[in-house]
Amino acid sequence: MMKGQLAGLMRQAQQMQENMKKAQEALADILVEGAAGGGLVKVTMSCRHDVKRVNIDPSLLGDDKDMLEDLVAAAFNDALRKAEATSQEKMAGVTAGMPMPPGMKFPF
Repeated sequence: MMKGQLAGLMRQAQQMQENMKKAQEALADILVEGAAGGGLVKVTMSCRHDVKRVNIDPSLLGDDKDMLEDLVAAAFNDALRKAEATSQEKMAGVTAGMPMPPGMKFPF
């Protein structure tokens, strides 16, 4: 490999690293909402997996504790899946054109 080609690859890798850092920082500001029980339980989290809010409809507060716990877990998992999907979409734009190993997910 010629010296110029290597320098070009290094610049490209550095640019991709900077773009990835910016994209990861932006993910902290993107919020997704997961829901369960027909929207009676909602979990809002960032795409960096920080839970920002849990909303439980007051009608559930007198109900079965186990059911409420299951609904909270389901809403959390729904939000997590949405956060992962959004993260993958955003990071795909950063890594477009770069060969990535199979199964590699972003952010790391």
